[in-house]
Amino acid sequence: MIALTAAALLTPTKRVEMPLVLIEDGVIVEVASHGTREIPTGCTVMDFSEDVLAPGFVDLHLHGGAGWDVMDPAPEALPAVEKLVAGHGVTAFFPTTVTASLDATLRALERLARAVERAAKGNEGLRARPLGIHLEGPFISHARRGVHPPEHLLPPTSAAFERFWEAASGHIRMMTIAPELPGALEVIAQAAVRGVCLSAGHSDANLTEMRAGVEAGVRHATHTFNAMRPLGHRDPGIVGEILTDERVSADIIADGIHLDPAVVKLFLECKSHDKAVLITDATAATGMPDGRYRLGAMEVEVREGRCLSEGRLAGSVLTMDRAVRNTMKFGEWSLMHAVQAATLNPAKVANLPWVGRVETGARADFVVLSSHGEVRRTIIGGRVA
Repeated sequence: MIALTAAALLTPTKRVEMPLVLIEDGVIVEVASHGTREIPTGCTVMDFSEDVLAPGFVDLHLHGGAGWDVMDPAPEALPAVEKLVAGHGVTAFFPTTVTASLDATLRALERLARAVERAAKGNEGLRARPLGIHLEGPFISHARRGVHPPEHLLPPTSAAFERFWEAASGHIRMMTIAPELPGALEVIAQAAVRGVCLSAGHSDANLTEMRAGVEAGVRHATHTFNAMRPLGHRDPGIVGEILTDERVSADIIADGIHLDPAVVKLFLECKSHDKAVLITDATAATGMPDGRYRLGAMEVEVREGRCLSEGRLAGSVLTMDRAVRNTMKFGEWSLMHAVQAATLNPAKVANLPWVGRVETGARADFVVLSSHGEVRRTIIGGRVA
């Protein structure tokens, strides 16, 4: 049995001083206070007495890192990404596709499905685990496609979704879709029955069209404000529905580049502590020096923290620990609330009951943080990564 002690624990909905967390076979078996509970005899003790324990971060939108894209067929690609993000506190993530040719997308889904299945067996080592696939594109708006190649965008149809679903062996857990497209509402309903989290994004939807999407099954929004019809005071559009509908959670890229800090604060105040989700939208350039990298089949260039393709923002080089610290700074949120947006909230959005929280029966995935949100250690399955 392993015993973890620290100055404090963020569950993340409450703070526990002098925590004692007992772990057996990679699973949390008890959460108590060291002040009232003795460490059992024979335990291996890991003491982080100067730091704060929190659940491992969960990233629902991750394209790559360490020079590699998650759609790259090279066997070393995904492990390199997993190792990099684990160093920044991420213990679970959704590898995220970008619009590509149909054949390339189907092949990538097959590879990523095998990776998800291997990770479920627990033999992938001390790296972040892919728990499902996020399909971003091709069911998105030409008007708000961002850098997604227009020639590969597809109208949403049941037949097309079935091809993606079968290629992914049912491991698509999240899908970004523009709800205003013809056929989108039927596909949203079809995917929702399969347990997919439907996320509105890359969309030019007006308020009525977004509300229809929510009624059909949309429950989340992808990188809010970016690649969306702008919020207008007489034409609130998709953003108006996202910010005001309590049924809808939403994520943001809190890097200070995709959104002005004042807009980050506005978003956080609207979606509150339990509906705001942090993502990175990280690309292969994350963790790398300035230069040229791949995003799916596209080439992107990184200069001074900006990831660009033909002058447009193309993902980010953000890490989740930086997103947490930026949330504390931009939104004036506590470490506990910022951590919740990177752990419990994304886990709830994606229906992942065994991650993103510290409680009996949950997987023993932790990040050890300073009081300011810097990563000291990452613990995966009860072992230090």
